[in-house]
Amino acid sequence: MKMLTVENVSKTYGEKLLFNDISITIGEKERVGLIGINGTGKSTFLKIIAGLDVADEGKIIAAKDYSIAFLDQQPDLDIGKTVLEAVFHGDAPILKLMREYEKTMLELNIAPNDTKVQEELFNLQKRMDALNAWDASTNAKSILMKLGIEDFSKKVGELSGGQKKRVALAQVLIAEPDLLILDEPTNHLDFDSVKWLESYLSRYVGSILLVTHDRYFLDRVANRMIELDGGNLYSYKGNYAAFIEAKAIREENEAATYEKRKNLFRRELEWIRRGAKARTTKQKARIQRFDELDDKLSGGKPTNEKVDISLNGSRLGKQVFELKDASKKYENKTILTDFDLLVKPGDRIGIIGKNGTGKSTLLNILAMKIPLDSGEVIVGKTVKFAYYTQESEDMDENMRMIEYIKETAAIVETSDGKTISAAQMLERFLFPPSTHGTPIRKLSGGEKRRLYLLKLLMTAPNVLLLDEPTNDLDTQTLTVLEDYLEEFAGVVITVSHDRYFLDKVAEQLLVLLGEGSIDSFYGNYSEYLEKENAFGVQKVAPIVTQPAKTPEKEKKKKMTYREQKDWEEIDEVIAETESKLEEISAQMAETGSDFTKAQDLMKQETELTEKLEQLIERWEYLAELAES
Repeated sequence: MKMLTVENVSKTYGEKLLFNDISITIGEKERVGLIGINGTGKSTFLKIIAGLDVADEGKIIAAKDYSIAFLDQQPDLDIGKTVLEAVFHGDAPILKLMREYEKTMLELNIAPNDTKVQEELFNLQKRMDALNAWDASTNAKSILMKLGIEDFSKKVGELSGGQKKRVALAQVLIAEPDLLILDEPTNHLDFDSVKWLESYLSRYVGSILLVTHDRYFLDRVANRMIELDGGNLYSYKGNYAAFIEAKAIREENEAATYEKRKNLFRRELEWIRRGAKARTTKQKARIQRFDELDDKLSGGKPTNEKVDISLNGSRLGKQVFELKDASKKYENKTILTDFDLLVKPGDRIGIIGKNGTGKSTLLNILAMKIPLDSGEVIVGKTVKFAYYTQESEDMDENMRMIEYIKETAAIVETSDGKTISAAQMLERFLFPPSTHGTPIRKLSGGEKRRLYLLKLLMTAPNVLLLDEPTNDLDTQTLTVLEDYLEEFAGVVITVSHDRYFLDKVAEQLLVLLGEGSIDSFYGNYSEYLEKENAFGVQKVAPIVTQPAKTPEKEKKKKMTYREQKDWEEIDEVIAETESKLEEISAQMAETGSDFTKAQDLMKQETELTEKLEQLIERWEYLAELAES
């Protein structure tokens, strides 16, 4: 059995202790999710295991042939390489062979009559046969296509940040190591890609260690959870839901223990204040116990701290945003075409769609950062918005945290009418007083994002524009942010791929379908996905320019004529689709070096697989109706 052991590892960053004397063993086929507040050292812990960072103390124990592949939050790819070259980058013999083969194929395309290149290609094909590299090569291209990368010859330097992350993800997946380490793998992935990745990892033959903010993803992939908290590592069996339950029980027990210590400490304090007349061995033991209790209470406060964001907002009038006949093209893509939208006080709107459909552009239009090509955007006079972008504002890295916050306000008012200082707000955001003088450059990426969010909320906005807020915030901060948004009296408009976040925050969705086509849907993300069926996404009511109430859901008791017809035919359609998939799979196995044909077959396979998934979802829906 292949396993990796982390033994008594400690790590400090400057003066900050990240973790102390922690140990864990990752067994074969374990899917381990790592949880912790930003700044606790999650990424550092992953890098130490991957051999990219060094622990102050302790060691990593694994067999000599134990292989590890690591996906960094910010992948460092060679911008001069093509997509395929970047994916095949690595020292494994099979990867080196595939690099040689792809290079020779390109040479042959340039000089198809060159006998020397033809002979070299023939020899490489024999080596590919010997190592069964055809499957690996086909798999790499299939993975790239599933992740939305179709131009394999494009240079990495021409890709967006999100595309680079997806290429890096494909790179580690094709390596198929004993341990796959993933740091925020779902960042920049749309729903379809996340769903595919969930399925891929569920079939993965090795072990997985991952950090992600996507709680649905974590719940479906992980079978074990570990938590970094206060320099310690806690382990829980089960997925994210099981972790939440077990953590609550642990914190309740710790809180009870803490209260018992305090009561014992009070009694010891009374005794020590009275003073011992004779220093017997027994009394010395009590003094020693007092000192031990003092140490535990000073450094052992209950761990159920949470971010508190009870800030006051500004008054919002009846008018918020209105778009009239709005049209916009951006980088040769149509984002809006004669689009009308009325945003009302209290609205909770989620903006969804595939990558590249213009979600962030729409948010920038509302924020008045990008002008329309034609049409009108009207912003209410009382609107005071805070815009949380994917990229933090330019922070002065040498500025101290307290100075950065005081730039906005030295004192703020909470929702209950009380006033608190900037230092107290930092404490509520889990920045202890001892850290307030820390220069921003010493913070982790997640801590900088949390600080940036605090500064925005301290401006007392009444409209929040959030662009992928879940990408860099830890799950604990996200949970409290969601609670805050639930009580927030103003308007929330958010772009997100995070299903869990959208389910908790959004009550209406704008669905960007591409080429200026936009649908609206009243309900949360999960309800929207349930509306999709095998015969295409059901079109819902167009966006109105007058206030509209969320329609009440009516439970169907009888099938419509269309549903009855679908129910009679769907078993046969499913069988035909499965048969076609089997045929394509057999054809792919016989393609050999004909990659043009292989790519065409992969595309057909992708389309049929998606169709089959939709058919099965439709079958389940119709089966429920048939039984009611």
